[in-house]
Amino acid sequence: MRIRRVGGHALLLDFAAPADREPDFPNPAEPVDPAVVEGWRAELWRRRERGDLVATEIVPAAATVLLDGVPDPATTAAAIRTWTPTPPLTTSAAAEPVEVPVTYDGEDLPRVAALWHTDVPSVVRRIAHTEFRVAFCGFAPGFGYLTGLPAELAVPRLPSPRPRVPAGSVALAGPYAGIYPTASPGGWLLVGRTTLALFDVHADPPARLTPGTPVRLLPT
Repeated sequence: MRIRRVGGHALLLDFAAPADREPDFPNPAEPVDPAVVEGWRAELWRRRERGDLVATEIVPAAATVLLDGVPDPATTAAAIRTWTPTPPLTTSAAAEPVEVPVTYDGEDLPRVAALWHTDVPSVVRRIAHTEFRVAFCGFAPGFGYLTGLPAELAVPRLPSPRPRVPAGSVALAGPYAGIYPTASPGGWLLVGRTTLALFDVHADPPARLTPGTPVRLLPT
């Protein structure tokens, strides 16, 4: 892990191997274990709750965790280097999973089955029995990047994104699963759909899926 200054009051914990590469997804040849990022995300949240850390925002991503609003970055970085995160499954074991009802009728299911060298029913069973976890959020308000599938089941995005993906679409890309909270363009492979609302500006919090949340994608 490298700790880098970002501006005057932010720190970036960087877990990617090369310091000069920040892709959308880590290089498959040099993967960043999502459990490592989640472990640090959970540790930093816990430290902030205990008063050991002062930070306005703690924002995980695919291979980094950003701390913003840090009054004394140098002192904070030195303290972080002495911390050891608790394994993530232990830190969030008490969290109740969000159960998402999914109708598995996505138009890209046959493509995923071919990539996984299996049939469509086996794809559905594999996804439905996977214990996902929100690694980080991005792309659109309420969009959580879900980890849990093994690395060998990573799938490519479409060569060209669709102009409009319906809200509630359940999809796969790279090593992640995700659910489109609103209609938008997108190049992920569609495997199903849900009617569960994932983002509501009037709710507290507005996003149903937040980093660290366990998720199950259950067939309807």
